[in-house]
Amino acid sequence: MTEKIYTEENGEYLKNNPTWHIEDSPWKAKQIVKMLNRNPGINPKSITEIGCGAGEILNQLYLSMPDDVSFTGYDISSDAINFAKTREKERLVFKHENLLETDKKFDLLLMIDVFEHVDDYLGFLRLCKNKAKNTIFHIPLDISVQGVLRNMPMVNRNSVGHLHYFMKETAIATLIDAGYDIIDFFYTAGNLELPRKTLKAKIAFLPRKIMYKVNEDMAAKILGGFSLLVLAK
Repeated sequence: MTEKIYTEENGEYLKNNPTWHIEDSPWKAKQIVKMLNRNPGINPKSITEIGCGAGEILNQLYLSMPDDVSFTGYDISSDAINFAKTREKERLVFKHENLLETDKKFDLLLMIDVFEHVDDYLGFLRLCKNKAKNTIFHIPLDISVQGVLRNMPMVNRNSVGHLHYFMKETAIATLIDAGYDIIDFFYTAGNLELPRKTLKAKIAFLPRKIMYKVNEDMAAKILGGFSLLVLAK
């Protein structure tokens, strides 16, 4: 089964996102390390990323994790792999292949901002489940009161190719429906922790920060700007 992902060969993703979000990769890698530290029993020795993009998340993990861990990135976009190949080194390789068409299996699969781009996302998730003992997902939460009022699902559809839109509850339900057992999850606060690029983001920063401290769920549902990191098996 071959899935068509927005980042495929037509070059549209590179046109709209020329940096391939490399600037966010160190922050995303820190969230993954945080999850692994919260769950020390996982202790993966082989880590793969499907839809690895420019490869900087794996590169950051390579720099921060023990030297007995190997890393392999897969992406079906030649644009992405051209970026990623510049980061290759011993124990860190990138492949211009569809992971689902290989017989490779790993201790940990990373799916970072990926399945919201896939037409048959449930079928895709079910196939990915067989590729690793455990999986870490990073899932954008596009559904919030403010986001709907500002038409953010359509903005994200046009700018980064999101085809499906989630809030925390539907993201978790989707993974359970696809056959995963949830081990742990937490919000990631990109709009609070990453540089704010627009005036709207700067204006929303303080109320978002205050509400997030009071009630994380309400902040995510009302103001948005959050994602969900999930560890599952």
